[in-house]
Formats: sequence, structure tokens, C-alpha cells
Amino acid sequence: MLEMMTTDSTSQDGWKQLVADAVSFRHELHRWPELTWREAQTAQRIRERLSAADIPFRSCARLGTVAWLAPEAKGEHVALRADMDALPISEAADVPWASKVEGCMHACGHDGHTAALMASALWLKRHEAALPGPVSLIFQPAEEGGHGAREMIADGALEGIDVIFGWHNWPAIAHGQAVCPDGAVMAGNGTFVIELQGRGGHASQPELCRDPVLAASAITLALQQIVARRIAPQKPNVVSVTSIDGKSGPTVIRDAVSMEGSIRFTDAELRDPLCDLITEVTEYTASAYGVKASVTHHRRYDPTVNHARPASRMRAALAGELGASFGCDLALPIMASEDFGYYLKEIPGAFALLGGGSDAAHREPCHSPRYRFNDGLLQSVMGIFSRLAGLQVSGDDDRSPVR
Repeated sequence: MLEMMTTDSTSQDGWKQLVADAVSFRHELHRWPELTWREAQTAQRIRERLSAADIPFRSCARLGTVAWLAPEAKGEHVALRADMDALPISEAADVPWASKVEGCMHACGHDGHTAALMASALWLKRHEAALPGPVSLIFQPAEEGGHGAREMIADGALEGIDVIFGWHNWPAIAHGQAVCPDGAVMAGNGTFVIELQGRGGHASQPELCRDPVLAASAITLALQQIVARRIAPQKPNVVSVTSIDGKSGPTVIRDAVSMEGSIRFTDAELRDPLCDLITEVTEYTASAYGVKASVTHHRRYDPTVNHARPASRMRAALAGELGASFGCDLALPIMASEDFGYYLKEIPGAFALLGGGSDAAHREPCHSPRYRFNDGLLQSVMGIFSRLAGLQVSGDDDRSPVR
């Protein structure tokens, strides 16, 4: 039976102060964002706070950090993960803590993920003796397309760990709600680049040209038939052409055009067939317009697929923190992607999406220049991570630890 620990005013104030400090730390990180594989100052800030709290750590994959608590405890070894990179987006949100780095902002909330894990680490450190097993704290760089999780694993981040948990804020979900399914929670993804080589000339003489802009338009439409007619409807997938670089003068037909796009899929075995079909459709369509095409595919992330038992454990922690009615009817898996799937291919674990959409300002989607992280999530994640680490907390505002 769980027995409430004696909690004095110092412990109560400690929780509230950590929450306030987490908000301040999040704002600090937001002011000074760093792009994928450039997170040197972010790593330094993390390590300074760990050192000040006497939490041992080591660098991992150069810019990542793995810290640990209760290493001698005999129970299950739990890992908690946060990502920390920003995006090449100019911020349009009108907030006092707006980015001070031109063309770069935390438009996906990784500053909040990092601040929540840091605050959780400090709270768990204060109650380290009550932890039933070791806890590793993984601060990961380069989630935004940089395969940071893969590099952390290669540098031993998962050594000795039994189960791992992570989360992502999601503005499309109402604040106070969350999802953590068994199985796929987020899709896999990839990107492609198409280079079209035609023959340029005067717009008044199209018969002497081979127009790559016209071919690019036809290819864009033809690629949509992959989803509609070439892949079974029982297998969710997305093919999106996101960029056509064909700018020219009003009377000039260009020689060449570049195109870019993205694929999403919920079954990793669908990746190669999708890529093959994109190449096939592109080459045949280009040929019909007298244009040559080359297609390059870039593998990114596999789907993020939860393990059933850890997912059940995460749902129990969500219910304890958010209430039994935390669930929502969000269609899953969402078609966005995450490199947390690398961890889940190695060891058991689970990944949750927590809603931040408390008002219109906090419902702006991730990767929007108007995106705003909901600071109300920080306290919730501190409670969820504490529960997952085995340190139960009471449901009142003082967060009295129990054992």
C-alpha cells in the first residue's frame, strides 16, 4: 500500500518553485533557439543546471546529454526523453520571450519538452531515495530530420535501460487531453527531390522548347494518383509535392525545374513501394512531355510504434495527472513524424501526445511562425514523468510525493 510521505511547507514550495523555474527556463531556451546539430549553447545550459543540482551526466552524440538518478536502485531502469532543437522559421508570435535569433524559432515546442524534463529531473533528484529503480534522463539533439535518436543510441544512450517514455505537445488536442495508443502513434516519413531537364526558349515558340514547368505541373497531378489508385486504401499514406522551383521571366521558358516533396506512411514496409512509384510516375510523365527526370529519395523516420504494456503504463500516468477522461477522438496515427521511433525499435516504450490547445493562440499548429507552446503543460509533464519513474504524487496543487 502506498503511504504518504510527510510533506512540509518547504516541499510544497519546492514543487511550485520548480514549476515557475521551468517556465523561466523554457522562455530562456525560446529566446535563444538553435538548429539541428547546432545545439551547443542549449546543451551547455542543460549541463549547467544538472551540475548545479548534483545530477551526474555524460555527453552523448556530442550535443546530447544523458543524466541518471538512483543508479544503484534495484528496480526497473526507466528512461525519460526530451528533444531540444529548433526550426529555420522566423517567429511571428507576439510574446515577450520571442526568439532573438533571426530566422530561427522553437516552432515545435522542443524548448518546452526540454524544460519539462529538466524540472522533472530536479524534482526526482529531491526524492531520489524513494525511486524504486534507476532513472535516465535523455536530452536529445537533432530530432528535426537530423536522426538525433539514432546517433544517441549509437553512442550508448540506451545501455542498461529497460523501458523508455517520451511525449510531444500537440496544439490540435485540447489542453488537458492526451492520446497514447497501443501501436502506431505517428507516421513514418521521407522526402524526395525531382530534377527536370527540358529545353528553354521563347514563350512565343513553345514547339521549339520542351517545357519543364508544364511537365512539373503534370507530375504534381500524376503523383496524387499513387495514393488514390496505386496503394490499397487500407494503408494510410500521403504524397505531397511541396516545392516547385521554376521561376522565370514572363516570356522565357526555362531549361530546368526542381521539385521537392514529402511522403508519410504508417507501415514501414510501404516506404520502398512509395518511393518506387514516385520514380516510375515521374519518369514516365516527364517522358510524355519530352523532358528528362531524375529522382532522389531521402529516408527519414519510420513510424513511431508504441509497445502495449508501456503504453498502458503511460495511460495510467496520464489518467493520474489529467483525470480519467483525458482521452480524445483524435484520428491515429497522426501523419506527422518523430525520431522517437528509433528508441522503440530497440527497447519497449511508449510515446504520448499531450494537448496544448487551451485558446486560439495555443491552437496554432507546430511549425507555424505563430506557434506558441502552452506553459501549462510543464507541470502536467512533471507529474506524468514522476509517476512513470515510480515516484507517485498526490493530486493536489502541492504535489506531495508518496511512496
